[in-house]
Amino acid sequence: MMLPVDAPTLFTFMLTASAIVLTPGPDTLIILRYAIRSGPRVGLATVAGVQAGLVGHTVLAVLGISVLIASIPWLFKTVAVAGAAYIAWIGIQSFRPHGLLQVGTDGKPPVSVAKAFRDAIFCNLLNPKVILLFLALFPNFIDQSRDDVPAQLITLALSLILINTLWQAPLALAAEPVRGWLKNPRTYKMVMHSTGVLLITVAALMLYENLFRGS
Repeated sequence: MMLPVDAPTLFTFMLTASAIVLTPGPDTLIILRYAIRSGPRVGLATVAGVQAGLVGHTVLAVLGISVLIASIPWLFKTVAVAGAAYIAWIGIQSFRPHGLLQVGTDGKPPVSVAKAFRDAIFCNLLNPKVILLFLALFPNFIDQSRDDVPAQLITLALSLILINTLWQAPLALAAEPVRGWLKNPRTYKMVMHSTGVLLITVAALMLYENLFRGS
């Protein structure tokens, strides 16, 4: 059975996508933050949420909605503002007292699997850079002369999700040994505040790039 995308094209796409995936962004930050805070189970749930967000982007791309969003300036900027606000909100939680790790004997994680999964989905879906990734990267590897464009798009998207998982899952698991070191409240507070600042900075850059620089 032949793939909708020929092997050389798929290989080139995967190399290009790998370079993009390895570049730290909001998805990487939220995975590290939740994995360090609540352990590998929650970290892997965050990874799963990111991939679910990519599935959502794939559906939107196949239906042509991503193109519509990017072609209407006010609609795209609305998505940008929503994404930046959500990422900033996650970062702000790092500075709230109840957001800090409480090392107790009940073993209950401060972040649930469901919350981590949900936050990761929204973080990914509301990130305009992911929409641009689909719009800017995917068309370069799609043969529009064929009648199986949706199948080609789905193949590329599945390849991206595979690369994402192969990178992000070990990242979430590797965060577990750090938890013991972070049981020191002062150390944990420093790390959580640092990741909070990074998330807020990413949100600010998203606003600048999509609102102010584009105006």
